[in-house]
Amino acid sequence: MAYHHGDLAAALVESGLELTRSGGPDALTIREVTRRVGVTPNAAYRHFPDRQALLRAVSAAIEVRMATGMAADRGLIAPRQRLRAVGLGYLAFALAEPGWFTTAFFGAGDTSPESVLDSPAYLALADALDLMVHIGDLAPSARTGATWSCWSTVHGFAELALRGPLRHVDRAELWVLAEQAVDTVIAGLPPVG
Repeated sequence: MAYHHGDLAAALVESGLELTRSGGPDALTIREVTRRVGVTPNAAYRHFPDRQALLRAVSAAIEVRMATGMAADRGLIAPRQRLRAVGLGYLAFALAEPGWFTTAFFGAGDTSPESVLDSPAYLALADALDLMVHIGDLAPSARTGATWSCWSTVHGFAELALRGPLRHVDRAELWVLAEQAVDTVIAGLPPVG
């Protein structure tokens, strides 16, 4: 991909996306990104003061892509099915794009609660749970606990599937287990009343 008088920052992020897709966060270097774009490393520093800043921009772009894959049709499915679609969308992305998944959650180095709460993936989950509270399908007092139970389930499952004891399980069988994990956590969410 050669850069030709366009948006250099966007071209650098796009090159970073290509590198991290297969190689995860360790594959991203200023030298390789700029080589692919066809500019000198110094040109990158006009837009990103260091590798970490570029990595944060790449991570943010990945999170947007992930959230797009997690989106459920708001008007056509019931709130619990919407929550299920969000959870399974998260897992589908992690399994299909392990390099990006790792980059988004471990590459940028910011694991503060604020960074998580602002991520598009978290906001998709929060939106689904808020709708459940709004229609009376989830007790308001259970909302915070539901957030972390749901997030922990899908994120933990993704980690087990990518780097843990589930990494050698056949994909079809793995998906059955993923659906069971999501369904189990949703079934445990307390309705109002």
